[in-house]
Amino acid sequence: QVQLVESGGGSVQAGGSLRLSCAASGFRYNRKCMGWFRQTPGKEREVVATIDTGVRSTYYDDTVKGRFTISQDNAKNTLYLQMNSLKPEDSGMYYCASTWSMATTSCMAFASGYNYWGQGTQVTVSS
Repeated sequence: QVQLVESGGGSVQAGGSLRLSCAASGFRYNRKCMGWFRQTPGKEREVVATIDTGVRSTYYDDTVKGRFTISQDNAKNTLYLQMNSLKPEDSGMYYCASTWSMATTSCMAFASGYNYWGQGTQVTVSS
């Protein structure tokens, strides 16, 4: 049974940092696309960052480049999102997502490209 479980969200002042974790289980293939998405009320789920877990190539939305870092620990089957210099506009529900395998040449930067989702973890940044 495939499962993604996020943790690490919380409330922080602007300029602060948080690290999100996503524990993955039940996947057969080591190489796949994984990513972090953010959703706020009334808006669609939007990409924050993605990673090809095989070659470890990454993609970042322009709004988080230079502040966020996506990474993985294969030994722990865990995906991370280090978030620094947080801004109020970074607030939202953050979801971990994954594909089953690496079916495309590069990871997609939209939610419909991912088959599996975690339950989400809330991030609130106050000014």
